[in-house]
Amino acid sequence: MCRSHHLVPTCFVIGALALVPVIVAAATSPEKEASTKIVDLAPFTHVTYIPVEADLSSIKFEGIHAVKVATKERSVTNLHYCDERLTTEPGGSMYCPLITLESAVPTYKVAYTFTAPPMASDEYGNTSFTFSVYFSPDDISPRLRQALLSGKVSRAEASRYFRISASRNSARQVMVDEAKSTFCDGDYIEGYWSHANPNCQDHIIYKNVASASPYMTVKVDAVPARQPANVVATTFPAN
Repeated sequence: MCRSHHLVPTCFVIGALALVPVIVAAATSPEKEASTKIVDLAPFTHVTYIPVEADLSSIKFEGIHAVKVATKERSVTNLHYCDERLTTEPGGSMYCPLITLESAVPTYKVAYTFTAPPMASDEYGNTSFTFSVYFSPDDISPRLRQALLSGKVSRAEASRYFRISASRNSARQVMVDEAKSTFCDGDYIEGYWSHANPNCQDHIIYKNVASASPYMTVKVDAVPARQPANVVATTFPAN
């Protein structure tokens, strides 16, 4: 999700591009003590997440642009260099590993704006945000692609080729089951919890609890070319 100052975004992003944790190549060079890993990216998810407090009725189509996105991520770790950095830099080096994006492909970036309460950390109290999703050219209506190439399509007309849906899913959390757990008596001594009976042991049982997610899942679908543009509707399903 991106903050917009006069619609010029500076971003904190919640899931525009997805990282698929599948290693498609990995190699280690004994001579250079370097490990290389290549991971597939999934840029065409069409899904993003916005705070549940966001005003869904404020979501507004901002535009569509032809861009390129990476489909692979290469990370190279120089084991000797990184080990040395750990001894001199407590947080390690920003180059451990060295990450580069590769295999860029043509795509369409579709951007929206919306309003939501300001972030607690934002001293300016901005309430305007943006999010973007990415489509493969094959996912876009040929009619829209042609209009974009000619430069003869308005923002309102382009917006009709996309449908938005939003839903709030549940999130599972692990919590202590206090009804089934037993705890030893004790007290804090010099800041540390100490059992009154040294031989007593806590018996803690955990349980999974479903609670409402703090985020709305927003999905943007491209309208098939066979459908008239004027039948596209923006819907926000109930929770």
